[in-house]
Amino acid sequence: MVNFKEKIAEKLEKIVNIDKKELLNYIEVPKDNKNGDYSFPCFKLAKELKKAPQVIAEEIKEKIDLVGTGMEKVEVIGGFLNFFISKSEFTQEVLNEITSKEEYGRAKIGEGRNIVVDYSAPNIAKPFHIGHLRSTVIGGALSNIYKFLGYNVTGVNHIGDYGTQFGKLIEGYKLWGDEYDIDSDPINELTKIYVRINNLCKEDEKVLEACRNNFKLLEDGDEYCTKLWERFKNVSLKEFQRVYDLLGSKFESWNGEAFYSDKMQEVVELLEKAGKLTDSQGAKIVDLSDVGIDTPCIIIKSNGSTTYATRDLAAILYRARTYDFEKALYVTSYEQILHFKQVFATAKYLGLDKKYIDGLIHVPFGMVLLPEGKMSTREGNIIKLEDLLNEAIERAKAIIEQKNPDLDNKEETAKKVGVGAIIFNDLSNNRVKDEIFDWDNILNFQGETGPYIQYTYVRIKSVLEKAGEIPNANEINVEKLNDDYSQEVLKLIYNFQDILVAVTEKEEPSILSRYLIDLSKAYSSFYNENKIMVGDEELKNARIILSYATAKVLKEGTKLLGMEMPDKM
Repeated sequence: MVNFKEKIAEKLEKIVNIDKKELLNYIEVPKDNKNGDYSFPCFKLAKELKKAPQVIAEEIKEKIDLVGTGMEKVEVIGGFLNFFISKSEFTQEVLNEITSKEEYGRAKIGEGRNIVVDYSAPNIAKPFHIGHLRSTVIGGALSNIYKFLGYNVTGVNHIGDYGTQFGKLIEGYKLWGDEYDIDSDPINELTKIYVRINNLCKEDEKVLEACRNNFKLLEDGDEYCTKLWERFKNVSLKEFQRVYDLLGSKFESWNGEAFYSDKMQEVVELLEKAGKLTDSQGAKIVDLSDVGIDTPCIIIKSNGSTTYATRDLAAILYRARTYDFEKALYVTSYEQILHFKQVFATAKYLGLDKKYIDGLIHVPFGMVLLPEGKMSTREGNIIKLEDLLNEAIERAKAIIEQKNPDLDNKEETAKKVGVGAIIFNDLSNNRVKDEIFDWDNILNFQGETGPYIQYTYVRIKSVLEKAGEIPNANEINVEKLNDDYSQEVLKLIYNFQDILVAVTEKEEPSILSRYLIDLSKAYSSFYNENKIMVGDEELKNARIILSYATAKVLKEGTKLLGMEMPDKM
């Protein structure tokens, strides 16, 4: 598709002494479309040219050649040079592009470039709860969007299948295993053991020490501890898969923490070779005070067992060598900001190429909070994600029963609406903000929600069904779409790929979520102001193809977020 902004930059480059790439950063989209479609602020040139911005703008206006830019005129407003696109040329360009491509917006920007996305990562033998939702859907959306833009993406589910928690579970099982029916209800029963052993650890330091020793035995390959660990892991993965099936989540790698158990010794050796590993009260640490991090990175605990940091460092080595990544994204809560600062700072001493260190990116997000506050597995205060998704489906089904009781495939539609509502709610706000879970907002068909976007899509599908056939873009009278409502929809459609690129620049899926809301609202305004099935054949065909284009982008955009669109609601 024609990049109108680039065309303007090419023309400006010939007049002002600024490189085209730099000019692209200066060219803006005015907030008020009465001020044009693109704007160049001449304040940038005032100091160099020693002239008032408005004078500079007037001089550029006199010199600029608009031929081949798609612009019909340029105006000076204050110190701004404002460009107005030819509506007819713009409309034809957008319609030709979207009707000629099966996947509108797909690109090869990332061709030959590798991305690793580490996300979801629930802990074995603990419930897959609502707190894991954010990592799963944010990481899933980022993976989808990077792939869509041509990157080679490896999604890694770095399962929490190692660590002191297993020493605790093993100790709890030793003490009370006979009291719990793990085979019939594994996760709930293991959670009860975990909560109980944690409470006992608070009361008795000797029990906590026994738990730590159990994990050391596990690391050393003790047969009893290893068999128990394998049992806990297998029953947990089976439970997790049910949730992933509901969310439609897929991963290229399931290498969890335990995968790196035989790869950590190299980390220790490399840090020793770099002269960075020091002893501290029986533990081995890396002092990071010289890079402004006061808390040291613990590599080996005083009892000889490894830490999360050791395993994360081993994973960095493995991923650099295996995937040759340009970026390695770690999608975890903001509670782990310090941890990843420590790990990334320590990774500099592993002898890796600088490009790998520069590519390590923590993508933090806020917590999912209940009205009464934060959740905790240790305290037993959690909402299981599977229960949450099933509740959303049931609530969506009840709404469908009320609004459209004769709808076919109610079960399937309720699943798409319910699960989609949960996913979109999570992705609709800036990821670093805490999210308070509120059913009334999530399933609102009128608010800025997933169901609202799905409803807009379904309404368009109904229009297209009545139309019967999608007109040929080249046979459309594009002047029939020169009104403000149509142009607003077209501008949003045109920006779809730029929105996806913006998501990858900021690792922020909410940019796409907000865009889909804006497109749904713009189409609703267009639909409310313009009857589509009219007698004027040219007008009808123009409005039909605009509706088709909108539906295509809404479906593609929500798919990238991890949602499915129903055909009817």
